[in-house]
Amino acid sequence: MTGNLKVHGHFNGLKTTLLFALMWAVIMLIWWLTGGSQGTLGIYIVIGLATTFGSYWFSDKLAIASMHAREVSEQEAPVLYRVVRELSAKAGKPMPRITIAPTMSPNAFATGRNERHAAVCCTQGILQMLNERELRGVLGHELMHVYNHDILTSAVASAMATVITYLGYSLMYFGGGNSRDNRNGSGGGGLGAIGMLVSMILAPIGASLIQMAISRTREFDADEDGSRLTGDPEALASALNKISAGAQAEPMPQTAGTQSVSAMMIANPFSSQGFSRLFSTHPPTDERISRLMQMAQEMRENGVEAGGAGGPQVGY
Repeated sequence: MTGNLKVHGHFNGLKTTLLFALMWAVIMLIWWLTGGSQGTLGIYIVIGLATTFGSYWFSDKLAIASMHAREVSEQEAPVLYRVVRELSAKAGKPMPRITIAPTMSPNAFATGRNERHAAVCCTQGILQMLNERELRGVLGHELMHVYNHDILTSAVASAMATVITYLGYSLMYFGGGNSRDNRNGSGGGGLGAIGMLVSMILAPIGASLIQMAISRTREFDADEDGSRLTGDPEALASALNKISAGAQAEPMPQTAGTQSVSAMMIANPFSSQGFSRLFSTHPPTDERISRLMQMAQEMRENGVEAGGAGGPQVGY
């Protein structure tokens, strides 16, 4: 990073590498148990990479379109422009496009394959709910997703999850059987049958859980890096508290568009009660707030002043 911002690694590379290694282990285990041919595995890898490459390359356009958001001018959203311009300049990065989604459910996300093809999107609900200081905390978080290249990480994880899921689902239609068993005349029973059962039931679940682990890791890191960018962890903590309560009171409808973007958002946009909380792509809000408040305390102890208090509602 350039400018005044120093990004801390949080062992991101190690954690992400381990998760990707686990994904590859699952892929190879399923492939071996089910006796799949090299050609079959190759086909699914190509499918996973091809579909994910398209969504990654056009991630900004697809995400904005999914939310029915539109790009706004500086005259329409002067506060948004002022804050994003300030934070981008502090990070030494190009300013992203600014868009607003016409939903009252409070949320925000940033997307784009790199800094020069990035876009920040805020909903009308979050603009009416947060004051300027809190909005600054949210935008710092979202910009760090772009600057940390989290979209690329998510795209690679999505491609690998697609491969795992296809390997599992293919058995429902084509069956399985370990090729080593077949060559020994066993007819593909035993190990092949176990492989089919594991693949059909557990493979898609396992792929989703690993994706969630990657997403949760990145959320914690964007919280910390974004707070270092703004110098105000308490502002983000306050914003997360309001957004979480607002999203539960007025959750987004679960359409194909909102579901495709939900993992990018700063908070879970859907109602998450009971068992569904276990499969959320976002860490618990209470844990995020606790970490941010601890960070704020450490900054005070080190003589770092947090951002200004209060501020007017942003409005739109």
